Amino acid sequence: MNALESVGFRSDGRLLALNSYENRVYQVGMEEGVSLVAKFYRPERWTNEAILEEHAFVQELAEREIPVVPALVLDGKTLHSFEEFRFAVFPKHGGRAPELENRDTLEWMGRFLGRIHAIGALKPFQHRPELNIDSFGIAPRDYLLEHDFIPGDLLAAYSSVAAQALDGVLHCFNRAEEVSTLRLHGDCHAGNVLWTGDGPHFVDFDDSRMGPAVQDLWMLLSGERADMARQMGDVLAGYEDFHDFDARELHLVEALRTLRLIHYSAWLAQRWDDPAFKQAFPWFNTQRYWQDRILELREQIALMQEPPLWQA
Repeated sequence: MNALESVGFRSDGRLLALNSYENRVYQVGMEEGVSLVAKFYRPERWTNEAILEEHAFVQELAEREIPVVPALVLDGKTLHSFEEFRFAVFPKHGGRAPELENRDTLEWMGRFLGRIHAIGALKPFQHRPELNIDSFGIAPRDYLLEHDFIPGDLLAAYSSVAAQALDGVLHCFNRAEEVSTLRLHGDCHAGNVLWTGDGPHFVDFDDSRMGPAVQDLWMLLSGERADMARQMGDVLAGYEDFHDFDARELHLVEALRTLRLIHYSAWLAQRWDDPAFKQAFPWFNTQRYWQDRILELREQIALMQEPPLWQA
């Protein structure tokens, strides 16, 4: 509340912590006007330049009437500091999770993602990272092995299966050959989409980075292979109204899922000293957790050997 007051907003005392673990995000009631959302950035995760580049990208999308939620510009700035924390302020936007089993919803989502990517392809990020095998696979795997998170009796099995999985990822990227990268949402799952009567609003570009377009599409898929193939067709039916899709990227769907699984375990491990993580993820770093991850990666190794999910 003091941080918001430092940029000109006086709270009425109502605070609601929103579902965020990477950063700390609060809905804050105002004495005058509607509630606002304040995001306090995890120290040392991003440079100021990287955060401002994300803000500029979202503002660029908003200026083209794409439904996103940009940070408020206050005294000419979107990034502020209070005591030792950096923060940004956003308007509150309500909504519900999209009904991704609905074909019209998937096509609608595809249209807006096509519009986002059409803008994302205009120029690259300069300060934000790229989603690739090294940053999302090799480095996270190495962190887990080097910091003694894997139980001793499972260490050899995890090390072996992770190596095989990363070989499979590399094979998928080789099959896809050279695919283009562009500015992405980066974490486009249903939880980061708010649906209203006007359609979707895309929120939380905190993981925005350079990467292949399909990264923003595959997390909308679920179910059996036949279900996901139909869903991808529905998404692309809308997507290609606004941006061309390189079908070679379909080789990357299971590879990107594999990278996300390895990266997610390392993400939890790297933040395990944060008390909020121990409370929210009590199942992490148990014997059962790592047994399940080994089985999961074995399944991914098999899936990465299958043909692409969908073809035009």
